[in-house]
Amino acid sequence: MIDVTIIGGGPAGLMAAIASAEQGAKTMLIDKGDKLGKKLAISGGGRCNVTNRLPADEVIKHIPGNGRFLYSAFSVFNNYDIIDFFEGLGVALKEEDHGRMFPVSDKASDVVNALLKRLDELNVIVKKNTNVKAIDYREDTHQIIIENQDNIETKAVVIAAGGKAVPHTGSTGDAYPWAKKAGHTITELYPTEVPIVSNEVFIRNKVLQGTALRDVALSVLDERGKKVITHQMDMLFTHFGISGPAVLRSSQYIVKLLMKGQKQVEVQIDTLPDKPLQELLDDILTITDENSKRTFKNVVKGLVPERYLDFLLERNGISQTIKSANISREKLEKFVNDLKGFSFQVHDSLPLKKAFVTGGGVSIKEIVPSTMQSKLMHGLYFCGEVLDIHGYTGGYNITSAMVTGRVAGMNAAWESLS
Repeated sequence: MIDVTIIGGGPAGLMAAIASAEQGAKTMLIDKGDKLGKKLAISGGGRCNVTNRLPADEVIKHIPGNGRFLYSAFSVFNNYDIIDFFEGLGVALKEEDHGRMFPVSDKASDVVNALLKRLDELNVIVKKNTNVKAIDYREDTHQIIIENQDNIETKAVVIAAGGKAVPHTGSTGDAYPWAKKAGHTITELYPTEVPIVSNEVFIRNKVLQGTALRDVALSVLDERGKKVITHQMDMLFTHFGISGPAVLRSSQYIVKLLMKGQKQVEVQIDTLPDKPLQELLDDILTITDENSKRTFKNVVKGLVPERYLDFLLERNGISQTIKSANISREKLEKFVNDLKGFSFQVHDSLPLKKAFVTGGGVSIKEIVPSTMQSKLMHGLYFCGEVLDIHGYTGGYNITSAMVTGRVAGMNAAWESLS
């Protein structure tokens, strides 16, 4: 008989197994893949953005998908505890922009190996290449039905099998039927942190493909033209639409508007967000006056990347050879308006399997926030991306996974040992 069985060897499952074994429970970790921590190994571009050093309140704000649910769990184990935990395992961390924490070595493998070593020290039974077919929920214990192997009797189960994003790491939605069987609701699944698709002519013609814009403010507008969200970061034009950090952060708001039935969504780019419109107009009027004999293009060159500048000039009917003295005030104002608010329509996102994070999942209304226990079934716990919780990229999803994993593992151990 196993005390606690964890299904899923991602950040949440690894943390749950360690937490359970540290409480003295006989712990088993099952994963269908041949390697544990696959998602951790590729996160942060292979450097592993383990967590974020912002204050806990700020971290929760960066988890727009039900982050407030995590307040209770954060009171038990939070982002600062994650930093202490890894440093205690001998993984030195460093802080980068926006509070992102990485291993000093810049190697995700150091993070994964430290977790695997800890599992080993705690004598956690690890079963890889093991497919869970179903969970048979019983009155006192539960039985985990394994494909082509003996079934496992366990006092408590922690489901940490992930969502449906990044399926090559093993997140293929296996856990949702197990949750449903226990009576749980699965809220609608949708892609978040995902590139966005546009049918605009300039996208289809690949006019701006490969053009990166640095530190722009990207806004998502609702059907009344009201700004829903604005993110100031980098972005990139692609052959199908737009991508890059600002787009990924804004994507869930676009996806939700489309899910509500909007056929397309307006997005707006302010390339110089730190300069008010009137001030920018005055500056450009001044430099065009002072350089009346030079071409307008050369006068404004450097404000934005050249391909984007050429695109805006053409869009506003401004010749590349026109002298500053000959440009009409009306065209100049329209050009400045585009620098501050070029808008276009997007109509879709890439599919969930191409997203970085899954939106939707096991309804948090059916989970005890302080323990991660099911409100519907004894000895059943959930953690990580299988839950209807999602954050921005930047260490927030891994933080959510590790915090919920830690709390689930501890409480599953206490229940199984009581």
